[in-house]
Amino acid sequence: MSLFRLFPPLHRPLSLFRPPQLQPLLQPSKSLLKPPAQLITTSGSSLAKKMAATKLSEAERQETLSPLLNQGWSMVDKRDAIYKEFMFKDFNQSWGFMSRIALKADKMDHHPEWFNVYNKVQITLATHDCSGLSKKDLTLANFIESII
Repeated sequence: MSLFRLFPPLHRPLSLFRPPQLQPLLQPSKSLLKPPAQLITTSGSSLAKKMAATKLSEAERQETLSPLLNQGWSMVDKRDAIYKEFMFKDFNQSWGFMSRIALKADKMDHHPEWFNVYNKVQITLATHDCSGLSKKDLTLANFIESII
């Protein structure tokens, strides 16, 4: 068998290399060429209605922030945000912890600022839309505390 039969030149039309009985099957359907009428996604964040986040009032801060501060969260200097550092046995545990938070954060359409090195995870929560702390931050912080 010659190499020409195994590897035909590329300048020949591809239809010459297809068996005639398969050619109709390999033609693209006209319905596939039309753009979709509506974009469908599976991400929870794209399906959720976005609500404008508002900064916490002083009353809300005193009522809802103090339990988190008692659990080890701290206020970030020169910024309206909260911070906490978590230590785990190894990288596997820290990555699993971050994965659970990522799933919840995506559903909330609210994503933490975080840093991870091996068994250490540092999390800062603030809402950029309102340039400070919002209820979304407290909800995510309470979720984080619930999975420890």
